[in-house]
Amino acid sequence: METILTIENLSKRYGRIQALKDVSFRVQKGHVYGILGPNGSGKSTTLGIVLNVVNKSSGNYSWFDGKMQTHDALKKVGAIIERPNFYPYMTAEENLKLVCKIKNINYSKVNEKLELVGLIERKMSKFSTFSLGMKQRLAIASALLNDPEILILDEPTNGLDPQGIHQIRDIIKKIASQGTTILLASHLLDEVEKVCSQVIVLRKGEILYSGSVDGMSSNESFFELQANDNQALKSVIEQHPAVAKTTEEDGKILVYLQSDLSASELNLYLFSKNIALSHLVKRKNSLEAQFLELTKNAAIQKN
Repeated sequence: METILTIENLSKRYGRIQALKDVSFRVQKGHVYGILGPNGSGKSTTLGIVLNVVNKSSGNYSWFDGKMQTHDALKKVGAIIERPNFYPYMTAEENLKLVCKIKNINYSKVNEKLELVGLIERKMSKFSTFSLGMKQRLAIASALLNDPEILILDEPTNGLDPQGIHQIRDIIKKIASQGTTILLASHLLDEVEKVCSQVIVLRKGEILYSGSVDGMSSNESFFELQANDNQALKSVIEQHPAVAKTTEEDGKILVYLQSDLSASELNLYLFSKNIALSHLVKRKNSLEAQFLELTKNAAIQKN
């Protein structure tokens, strides 16, 4: 699989502030990547460096398996890292045609991209009449005019109302379905969980997790159990070699695993120990729960 972007031990310092520390990850063609972290975690700094608008302190990055210099590679990149900025007195169509003229792109792309972001019926409307969500959609259309191999978005739904957020997420999914690789930075867990297949979790400039979204949320699956005698259940289940720990919550025993165990295997084991379950559900931690666990552990290790 082609590697679009490779980042190796990237660090950035602003005076005494370490914004990034030895950040490394790869962006593979055809995936939607999310850089997830609170404000100040280094998301925008990372994007700024690879887009050549922020100078790195140390480390390296390369585009397209290192086959192209950054200047040439960025011609194949679409990016929105600031608030949409178009001429307010010009229409959506006029603004995009101006971008086409500057970048030497055929005007035929204008209607195609306006259609993609749901603004074709407003192409003759002035930019000043657009809502914030429409402005953001026009910015996405502009970033797509050169049919980029990768689209980079920094907090694409920031400040939008629920309808605007939903529209942007649908557009991101549609763009991804057409084969465009996407890298987006967000502090919203819900956003990453709904649109991304891969996630890099940053906290204070350091990577806490890098891998699939499903892999992150399934790192710690657990059973929710209940029996007539929960204490006997707890005592027996803790003897199973696949069990890491148990807790009790709302009258149910939560059983966390250290190795794979199916519901039927667990049920058979308990039945052989004369424990009859009245409730058995296998769950996995949400991305939110896993994120909170990651950041909590990182904070403990720092102290």
